[in-house]
Amino acid sequence: MLRSSLPASKIRTGLVLSAVALSVLAVSACNRGGARPRLAYEERPVEALYNTGYTRLQARRWADAIDYFQEVERQHPYSEWSRRAILMQIYAYYQDDHYQEAIAAADRFIALFPGNPSAPYAFYMKAICNFEQITDVGRDQGYAQAALDGLRDVARRYPGTSYAIDATVKIDMVNDQLAGKEMAIGRYYQRANQPLAAINRYKTVIDNQSFQRTSHAPEALYRLVEVNLQLGLKDEAMRNGSVLGFNYPGSPWYAEAYALLSEEGARPDAAPTGPRESWLRRLIPG
Repeated sequence: MLRSSLPASKIRTGLVLSAVALSVLAVSACNRGGARPRLAYEERPVEALYNTGYTRLQARRWADAIDYFQEVERQHPYSEWSRRAILMQIYAYYQDDHYQEAIAAADRFIALFPGNPSAPYAFYMKAICNFEQITDVGRDQGYAQAALDGLRDVARRYPGTSYAIDATVKIDMVNDQLAGKEMAIGRYYQRANQPLAAINRYKTVIDNQSFQRTSHAPEALYRLVEVNLQLGLKDEAMRNGSVLGFNYPGSPWYAEAYALLSEEGARPDAAPTGPRESWLRRLIPG
């Protein structure tokens, strides 16, 4: 379940976000320690609005900060402060777990300032907001796919940046989540005595290059051995067992597959601790 790792990832993400926060520091301190004024519409100096919002942000009063940054954007839509205020709204919404609002603010920034140096941050935050909403493999993985698409986009657009580096790490995490979903469906079909449907799911994990590097690949190979033996397809089971033994010789799934094939009379040449190529050699003519 990917969700269990997200709090730590949010801390790491905060390190990346801090660079943006530093780039839009307030120029002076206004209204420090004072009562928050009502946000009825009235003309106010843009610096006062922005700095009050920033003070609220520092105090982790996310909703209050958003109010002030929105007021900056509303009263001074064509100013440099408006651009900064949108960025700070993205950050505040994210920290307040209002991910859809953060995505909307990021989309607005990208539409208004596509070539701005802060555009990578907006693209990154769109992906991260979807990443933070990934749930367990038993549920729909729409957020996982949206996060994967967004993270790949960041890595492609901005290679070498801190955003791309973090995106690459999270891409592996999302691929593991999506491969886990395929495995969960495959196991369901296998329990329901629908072996062909199960095989298709397990093969997806093996054939998809992104999924091949996940923690689910060894089990997928073992399940293919298991299901093919149930269907009486010993040669196909041996082929999958050979791949498992060659690529994951120390995996417990390899030991399970070895034992299962032995029970079925396949009798592999070597035990799981033997030469890596033993099963593969049986399948290579000559």
